[in-house]
Amino acid sequence: MSMINEKEFKELANYKNDTCVSIFIPTQRGGKEVLEQKNLKHLHSLWTEASKKLSAKGFEKSKLDTMSKKFEELLDDKDFWRHQSDGLAVFAAPDYFKTFSLPVNFEAYTYISEEFYVKPLIPAMNGDGKFHILSLQISDVQLYEASKYSITPIDIDDLTPSELEERVGYDYKEKALQFRTQGAGGEKTQFHGHGGSERDEKDEIKQFFRAVDQGLQNYLNKEKLPLIVYCQDYLFSIYKEANTYNHLVDEVVDGNPNDSDLLGVHEKSLKIAEKFLNKDRDSKLEKYKEQSQTENTSSAPSDIMAAIHQGRIDTLFVENRAEIWGTYDEDQMKTEIDDEQTSENSSLMNLAAKKTIEMGGNVYLIQDYLMPEKESKMNALFRF
Repeated sequence: MSMINEKEFKELANYKNDTCVSIFIPTQRGGKEVLEQKNLKHLHSLWTEASKKLSAKGFEKSKLDTMSKKFEELLDDKDFWRHQSDGLAVFAAPDYFKTFSLPVNFEAYTYISEEFYVKPLIPAMNGDGKFHILSLQISDVQLYEASKYSITPIDIDDLTPSELEERVGYDYKEKALQFRTQGAGGEKTQFHGHGGSERDEKDEIKQFFRAVDQGLQNYLNKEKLPLIVYCQDYLFSIYKEANTYNHLVDEVVDGNPNDSDLLGVHEKSLKIAEKFLNKDRDSKLEKYKEQSQTENTSSAPSDIMAAIHQGRIDTLFVENRAEIWGTYDEDQMKTEIDDEQTSENSSLMNLAAKKTIEMGGNVYLIQDYLMPEKESKMNALFRF
């Protein structure tokens, strides 16, 4: 299973080939649909349809066979299909094949062109709503950077546990906190050691958590992102006493992190993070509305396309589940818009989104009712 990062997104956005196939399907994480192989059958159906289109267009048989073999290998990978998120994206060309499982409900969609269709992946790249997740246990500490559509482990081996053991002053794994869990279902862990009193045990835990806090302080303060903690509730109350980081989220993901895989950690943390994820987007929307009668905004696709290539776009809003087909001549800075997709045009919204990100701008994929100027499928806030 693979979630996407910035490097992989740029690789997809910059990839060119005579034939690139992008397929998106909604997927289920478990239940009857997985047992009945609904996800697998859905992808098989869309690829069968796409391969027929390619064959009808005279696509070279040897290259088509190469691509089909990759799809067959994926369809036969039972372990892959047992571990899905909410959406699957597949990007295929004769010499390229990658898949990404993401916690987003894609609409089923197939795009065949000389480029990959990365528009549905845009939310993972716009930087909006980034946050950290601290997976906290007595014997283990893990840190992740996450957004609505991604989660990435952060290497903190130089901060914990080795450095923390030195700060605490003893080997907490073997000496300080001998523990056992009573019963099943994640009941409160009982601690025994150094006097055995509840007060001493809490002080030892707090000392350890204070070392965690101090060990992560420099890293967390580089970006000052919200920090969500995933641990048992009673441990979180102790961590809050030890914490000095100003952006700690006051609500905990209650449970044992060992009970969740990477996507589970992300999913549970996202339920808390969603309350602040859209802060930057909403701020940009408000700024657009304030300046909508000035030259600092535009809802005209031709003006927006030229401004994007000039590096003038601060923020681009593109309507989700909408499309603009056409061509853009960069030399002439001329946009031609067509009524439908043809073999001669491509998605202008896909081009606009990836080019804006390449030029350092922000892109938000939003519902039609949130668009500042709803008569257009693209709205742009200019830098100058």
